[in-house]
Amino acid sequence: HWALLSVSLLNCLLSTACSVGLALAVALTVHSRGTHLVRGCNSSALPMDARSAIATNDCPFNTTRIYDTALALWVPSLLLAAAEAVLSGRCCLVALVFQGIGPCARSYGKEQV
Repeated sequence: HWALLSVSLLNCLLSTACSVGLALAVALTVHSRGTHLVRGCNSSALPMDARSAIATNDCPFNTTRIYDTALALWVPSLLLAAAEAVLSGRCCLVALVFQGIGPCARSYGKEQV
């Protein structure tokens, strides 16, 4: 039971940190309209909006779809990380009930869980 509690608590914390990081990345990308994604190109030919950016010789990759692709990958990852954090939190609560700790420990017996 202690192993379940420690692993679920660690996974809950890591999933929550991942969700916060992805939410911050999505918010910064949408706020800057994708300019941070192509900042490393050092090209004066790149416009302020990454959606209309063109591929130049200064940039080692095609910048035309980087904004949409990044958001298309980050948003589902954010939702899955948040769901993982919730499920890990529930596992942590079950482990606490198994140990007899917490507000639900008295109302549920080990046989009911």
